[in-house]
Amino acid sequence: MAQLDVPSSASRELDEVTLARARRGERAAQEVLVLRYQSAVFSLLGRMGVPDVEDLSQETFLRVLRALPDFEPRGPARLSTWILTIATRLALDVLRRNQDADDHVAALPSPEPSPSSRLASKTLGARIAAAVDALPPTYRAAFVLRGYHELSHAEIAQTLECDVNTIKSRLARARSALRSSLEEERDHG
Repeated sequence: MAQLDVPSSASRELDEVTLARARRGERAAQEVLVLRYQSAVFSLLGRMGVPDVEDLSQETFLRVLRALPDFEPRGPARLSTWILTIATRLALDVLRRNQDADDHVAALPSPEPSPSSRLASKTLGARIAAAVDALPPTYRAAFVLRGYHELSHAEIAQTLECDVNTIKSRLARARSALRSSLEEERDHG
């Protein structure tokens, strides 16, 4: 059996031979695929603010591997875009279910933040993460796919099943909301 190399992080897409083997169900090639894209999926799901990122990441790859034989390598979507589409849709489904459940449960008072969490929230990274988490899920998805995963407007539109102008609008609104949130925190902090 030929040795399969895990692509370097500089390589954006899985090579054609490994993809063909993975599509045929070869376990070693499927493992390479998962290793290649797991950090991107995990990162996306974490930035989307879903609970149980590990479980949802596993569910993403179960769905990817089940549907992989039907993936068309010469089709409109790159493999990475296709995988991130599956992860994004799962995340949005979970966030919608959680929002529906939250609508039926009374809000509990939040505990007083610890000194270490207050210190952490003062860092720029924590402020940005909190602002991104506060975005509506559809804005957050567009923002994360563009800003962190560098998908084009067209790829994001395909992923979120809407037109490019809607994506441009969501991105503009997300950036505006982030800017306002960070400015408000700065002014009150």
